[in-house]
Amino acid sequence: MQHASRQARLSALAVAVIGALVVGNAAASGFQIRENSIKTLGRAFTGTTVAQDDATVAITNPAAMTNLTSTTVVSNASFIDLNGDFTGTALTGAPFATNANPAIRALAKPATGGNGGDPGDVAAVPSFAVVMPLSGSFENLWVGFGVNAPYGLKTEWDKDWVGRYNAVTSDVKVVDATLSAAWKPSDQFSIGAGVIFQRAEVTLTNALDLGTAVCGQLAAGATTPAGAAAFTSLCLNPATAAYGPGRNDGFFEVSGKDNGIGFIIGMQWKPTDKFSVGYAYKSEIDHELKGAVDFTVPANVLALPGMSARFADGAGGAALTTPSTHTFSALYKVTDSVRLLGEYQRTSWSSLRNVTILRGATQIGVEEYHWSDSNMYSLGAEFDLSPAFTLRAGVGRDETPTHDANRTPRLPDNDRTLLSLGATWHATSNISVDAAFMRVNLKEAPINSVSSTGTLLTGKVEGHANIFGIGASYKF
Repeated sequence: MQHASRQARLSALAVAVIGALVVGNAAASGFQIRENSIKTLGRAFTGTTVAQDDATVAITNPAAMTNLTSTTVVSNASFIDLNGDFTGTALTGAPFATNANPAIRALAKPATGGNGGDPGDVAAVPSFAVVMPLSGSFENLWVGFGVNAPYGLKTEWDKDWVGRYNAVTSDVKVVDATLSAAWKPSDQFSIGAGVIFQRAEVTLTNALDLGTAVCGQLAAGATTPAGAAAFTSLCLNPATAAYGPGRNDGFFEVSGKDNGIGFIIGMQWKPTDKFSVGYAYKSEIDHELKGAVDFTVPANVLALPGMSARFADGAGGAALTTPSTHTFSALYKVTDSVRLLGEYQRTSWSSLRNVTILRGATQIGVEEYHWSDSNMYSLGAEFDLSPAFTLRAGVGRDETPTHDANRTPRLPDNDRTLLSLGATWHATSNISVDAAFMRVNLKEAPINSVSSTGTLLTGKVEGHANIFGIGASYKF
């Protein structure tokens, strides 16, 4: 029984890992967060690999650190206000719905509860970066350091909503610390690289429809007279039934964390004084999440043979990989005061097609997810209104890696459009203050998701996000 219990806990954590990885993030597709810089936020994330006066390039493209002529420090904070609404229904005991026996088919019934409320809340996303040009014998070298949150956010549905068996709380926090260096062999070309230290922490909760699970197990054993009698007495007979879909709810919480190491490499080319192009590649980062699982189970379920061991609290683990990205940017100076920018980013979400479940070093299962690689395109512009003020704007399109067939309420994600405005106040020759606003409109996202305990959630999620950003930089 100990082996069975351990495997059950590991499988539960694996499901939780998948759920945590797909936490809803209205700012970027999947669970990606691009709010490293308030300047790039104001122009729809354009120019991340060719930014001229932004120390956050230590995070996005080390090669572009060569654009900074003095030591520069920047601190940013974005505030993401996610709004969403679910409309739909849930069917508990869905596996029984197609049974030929009317009495068994009647076990399937609509789930109780409301539509979950607004799963989003205001979340703060900070970042910090510093870039320092070297001098003397190392005058062609730059070094930089940055801290940012590349992935994550939080969604929280009402605890008693119709989709509670699919998701209640999903919370993921991923923090990168990047140490970068750049070399400029000529005025036209520079290269850079960095080491990324990544910390991931996840927490996930959902209700468990244990009544469906118990009756499903009893139905499977109803091939003998004794088994059929037990199934009828405990699940089908209204006078004696103690178990059934939606009648024996439990609750599940899992948390896990890990550290990983990756890298970023990049280049920047300036063929003319007016035109710049940049490219950066950020590697996949492997994680071995280790954490704890906690079950809350009704007494009459725990009283059944084997259930106490199956739902014992304990430890678990799972292997996963966060995706790599390819980012291309271009900058064209129309005049001394007008600049046009473009961005393309390819995120390799296909690395999350499955999550490998481990017991120690032994693989005991693979949870499939079937995400696809996705693209983000954006255009932006900047205008120096005066020596003291710069205005910017941008528009973009961000594709989802999810599909209608496997979308869940943990990530009610779909394609999105990005509209942004921003400004910089150059308070002095050393100090500047940035502000930006972005509106993210999410395409209606159909949901057709079956929970691990057999509840079918069907409906749609409509949502949007408003993102406000403020930042300041100082040049020494």
